[in-house]
Amino acid sequence: MQDALRITASTVDPGLLALPWSTTLAKWPSEHIVSLPKGLSRHLVRFADLSGRVIAVKETTEEMAQREYDMLGNLARLDVPCVDRVAVIGGRTDPGGEPLPAALVTSHLRFSMPYRALFTRVLRPDTATRLVDALALLLVRLHNVGFYWGDVSLSNTLFRRDAGAFAAYLVDAETGELHEEGLTKGQRAYDLDLARTNIAGEIMDLAAGGRLERGVDAIAIADGIVSSYRSLWAELTAQESFAAAETWRITERVERLNALGFDIDEMSMSTTADGTLVQIQPKVVDAGHHQRRLIRLTGLDVEENQARRLLNDLDEFRARSTKQWADEEMYAHEWLTRVFEPVVRAIPYELRAKLEPAEVFHQVLEHRWYLSQAQGRSVPLAEVLTSYINDVLRHRRDEATIMGPPTETMSLPVITGSTPVADDDEDVDWRDLV
Repeated sequence: MQDALRITASTVDPGLLALPWSTTLAKWPSEHIVSLPKGLSRHLVRFADLSGRVIAVKETTEEMAQREYDMLGNLARLDVPCVDRVAVIGGRTDPGGEPLPAALVTSHLRFSMPYRALFTRVLRPDTATRLVDALALLLVRLHNVGFYWGDVSLSNTLFRRDAGAFAAYLVDAETGELHEEGLTKGQRAYDLDLARTNIAGEIMDLAAGGRLERGVDAIAIADGIVSSYRSLWAELTAQESFAAAETWRITERVERLNALGFDIDEMSMSTTADGTLVQIQPKVVDAGHHQRRLIRLTGLDVEENQARRLLNDLDEFRARSTKQWADEEMYAHEWLTRVFEPVVRAIPYELRAKLEPAEVFHQVLEHRWYLSQAQGRSVPLAEVLTSYINDVLRHRRDEATIMGPPTETMSLPVITGSTPVADDDEDVDWRDLV
């Protein structure tokens, strides 16, 4: 008796039943496929339409699909930046009754981009550095919750713009392991070394294709993740000693962590027997310090650096205000309705897929600063908006649906330990997407 199709889904979407699961993914009809950039992959991955939203479908074994589905759910509960799981499809067979691979379905991460989409003709060193810094922060967050990735790379990561920086999201959790007791120093070191090796290979791959600016050292870029990671990890976890009279250093440590976007849930403090020396060590550190404050005040859920920028503008608005409210939430509501929302509403509908609202607001603030510097006056916001929309935003590409495959890898299989397979979709020139 033929097995029935088995669907494990995080949310019930009847549209899943309408997809052609009895056809191998390579031969899905065009009416189901969404044309997005492709690359090399250990597994076949295609993008499809599900009830008006974009999903990524990856063919693999049912055991691996279920394992990754469960892992993505665990990471989401730990508030780690990663793609959202949708479903596992098992029991697939073709019309002749022959078994087909199982499929893992994940959601498209809106306004995210694979690293290859973040450059035009060549990759600039500053862009590469920002990508590596974002990946280092993601790796620290993963290690902090006890997640061993096992396949760290730029290719297995998606990036969102974050007020001049980037925010990194894990895409491929296939090789990951979650350790409730935390990771050993050796596990963290292996993940970090793998990240350095893979990044170097990916940057060299760009160089071989003429996509790297002359004089850029791929090894130096890859080394950047090591220094960035170690600096962040030490700030989050290192024990600090100081004289008993220097208790202000406790506040200073907390403020440094807050500036990096982290909150401390617990701080361990001890003194020497004679009371002359104090030792402190953060116990549990959570990311999203500025995000949480902005959500509490305004309800806006944005990236960490965007939240920091919006909060700075809110605080400036409060300082300029002639009203003497004691409640911070009242100033936040006033700022939201009088400053932020009018800017967002002023963006023409046909341009709203260019950037996320928070990123638009950040860029408008930057544009106002540059215009004011150039003209030697404080340029009114209405004038800034007109200039930004016509001179900047209209000339940007849409970023709402730029995405690479979840298991996109570089063309150096010796590093990943597997043989990449070419996607059979029509080739896409990344330079046309910028």
